[in-house]
Amino acid sequence: MANVNPYAPPQVSLEPRYSGENTSGMGKGHPVPEGVKGWSWGAFLLNWIWAIGNKTYIGLLCFVPYVGSVVAIWLGVKGRELAWQNKRWDSLEHFNQVQRRWSMWGLILIGGMIVLGVFAGLAAFGVRKYVDQTKAMSGAAP
Repeated sequence: MANVNPYAPPQVSLEPRYSGENTSGMGKGHPVPEGVKGWSWGAFLLNWIWAIGNKTYIGLLCFVPYVGSVVAIWLGVKGRELAWQNKRWDSLEHFNQVQRRWSMWGLILIGGMIVLGVFAGLAAFGVRKYVDQTKAMSGAAP
């Protein structure tokens, strides 16, 4: 019996598991590389635009009432895999670069909408306060 140290860390190969074959755009039956799987902020936040841009037309179900939020979450979870299967990409690096851009623009646009919403709320509060002060001043004057 060999002397095996039970406390030694496991030996892990640092070689990528992806065989190098580009299986993008070949449909559902072909393997998806490990670098493709993961959450997609672009698909979650920009669901219908992302769906058209990545030829994942099932994402257009986000327009169906009561189904849209479920579709958005589903696209966030499985969107990257669907995009790999439905559209031809130059390489895994190209795919990841494009999906990173989708995520960046999704976060920028949603962040911008939040900032605009806060400013609109503050402006509405300021206008209301101004109107109340104007009414109070005009009521006190003869």
